[in-house]
Amino acid sequence: MTTGFFWDERTFWHAGGNYAFTLPLGGLVQPLAAGGLPESPETKRRLKNLMDVTGLTRELDVRSAPEATQQELLRVHPESYLNTFKELSDNSGGELGANAPFAKGGYEIAALSAGLCSAAVDAVLSGQLDNAYSLSRPPGHHCLPDDPNGFCLMANIAIAIETAKVKGLAGRVAVLDWDVHHGNGTEAIFYDRDDVLTISFHQEGNYPLNTGDVADRGQGAGVGHNINLPLPAGAGHTAYLHAIDRVAKPAIEAFKPDIIIVACGFDAAVIDPLSSMLATADTFRQMTAKIKELAAEICGGKLVLVHEGGYSEVYVPFCGHTTIEALLGSLTVAPDPFAKAFKARQPNARFDAFLISEIDRMAKMLDL
Repeated sequence: MTTGFFWDERTFWHAGGNYAFTLPLGGLVQPLAAGGLPESPETKRRLKNLMDVTGLTRELDVRSAPEATQQELLRVHPESYLNTFKELSDNSGGELGANAPFAKGGYEIAALSAGLCSAAVDAVLSGQLDNAYSLSRPPGHHCLPDDPNGFCLMANIAIAIETAKVKGLAGRVAVLDWDVHHGNGTEAIFYDRDDVLTISFHQEGNYPLNTGDVADRGQGAGVGHNINLPLPAGAGHTAYLHAIDRVAKPAIEAFKPDIIIVACGFDAAVIDPLSSMLATADTFRQMTAKIKELAAEICGGKLVLVHEGGYSEVYVPFCGHTTIEALLGSLTVAPDPFAKAFKARQPNARFDAFLISEIDRMAKMLDL
């Protein structure tokens, strides 16, 4: 098994502006000692550091990639948006959407983040790699064509899909988004299309507040090709694995994609500051293993995971490490120091039964 790992130090230099958590500074909002948004470089940097220390990095095909080109970006984002973004970026930076600030040079870093994602997808589809992980930053799944939001400045996965299609590398693509927030950007871009299946597992009533309902199935040719599974707050290990088995697997099996792309956020984890879910590092390990097995059955193992959210500096590295272990099939582990404590905090049997019944109810609504 050859697993690629796409990253670039420059993506860690993206800056989030004058925020305290998700609030802009001013009035009664005081600056934080660490400063900036929860979407900081530290979760990603500490994941890479942990991989270096355990030796996992040495088992991977480590690569960088060039920035996505203007032509590639234009397949998703209108020229007016890119020009405005570039102009602000060339000066002192700014903000074009809610909770999506950037510093000078932010345009080039966002294009690099998209380029890493595209290169990972290209390498897997062309047979250079069996599967891959792209440590993209800034993230992309909230970004609409002309409206960046939720820390996302360019639609990384959508750009990669469109680039692969133009090259004739893929016809049908399945996107599974297990970030704790609804993948509204990816959904919107492909909402009226039947060549891309979009599936989003997310915490109900988190972010964005007005998207991600189970009844939102697509429109026109895309009807039935968009799936939302809004999970109640407090969902944990058992619920997430049941969601994979009951919703994601049958939907992807029926769609028969040429590749599966996972929008891999770790913000459904127990101590993430932007969610109220109870997933663990082992949850992400087992979800990855299940999707890897599914990819082997239906699309020759072609699978790419693209980093999205996850804001616990102490826990994201362990979640990411177990995920990449499973993707690679490696015996190099970073034991979860919270495993015992977080297992004790999982939902009780009664709540798990309720969560399973809710997932089953929504699966029936989705004709699964």
